[in-house]
Amino acid sequence: MLHGTHAADVGISAGASQPCSLWHVKISEPREGFFLVEGPASNWIIVREGDSYLLIDTGYPADTDDVLNSITQLGLEPAKAAAVLITHGHVDHTGGAQHLAEAYGVPVLCSPQELAHVRGEVKHQITLGQVLLRAWRPRAFRWMLHALRAGALKARPAVAANAWTPEQLRELPRSPEALILPGHTPGNTVYLFRTAGVIAVGDSFVTGHPISGRSEPQMLHSMFHYDRDGAVSSLSMLDGVEADLILPGHGPALALPLRDAVSSLQVHHGSVRFS
Repeated sequence: MLHGTHAADVGISAGASQPCSLWHVKISEPREGFFLVEGPASNWIIVREGDSYLLIDTGYPADTDDVLNSITQLGLEPAKAAAVLITHGHVDHTGGAQHLAEAYGVPVLCSPQELAHVRGEVKHQITLGQVLLRAWRPRAFRWMLHALRAGALKARPAVAANAWTPEQLRELPRSPEALILPGHTPGNTVYLFRTAGVIAVGDSFVTGHPISGRSEPQMLHSMFHYDRDGAVSSLSMLDGVEADLILPGHGPALALPLRDAVSSLQVHHGSVRFS
């Protein structure tokens, strides 16, 4: 359920979703206190515990107003975020992070292995040339136009970011645990909320993407990965991890045991297919 505001005010309840009337995103609460916000081309997550909350990822640069609106729509204040946790340093996940740090003093945290990427000191990002090679495909072309309009080439790195420690994570709302799955990027991270049975997987795998015609567990197209083979093999690090609600970086929430989702990925190695 929603805390601090009435479900009727925003038109959603736990387990439900609908487009919000104030902006072009969809917000859902598939488990109490866990809000998945599906932006125009990437997701972010708000995790609430009482009056405290944290944010996982921040969309593209042009999504920043939507990120702030999604926070206030839930009766929360941007300045009171305990932290922004970054799954990886791609611009569609870090776009609003520096603004939240500068404007509201929110700590931005990522894995030690991903820190240089998040700060913009190194790049592990798809290039415009890689996209142009595939731009003749309709879905790829539409996605490329959106990414450009969303500020993909003008993104500000999150220079205020710092590396988290396990002790810091334990003090955050719902006590997330970090598991580093290198491959999509060198320090790509998933965040497990063990007690709630929820896992935020970022782009380790997704349930949809603007260039995909499918809504199911799938690996992103190889062009998006720093090390595609590594991204697939890293999934074995999720063996034995218990969760039954998967919140991805792209696509809808998935109520499925994690082991079943991972098993389907390892069997099929499903990649996003262009139309």
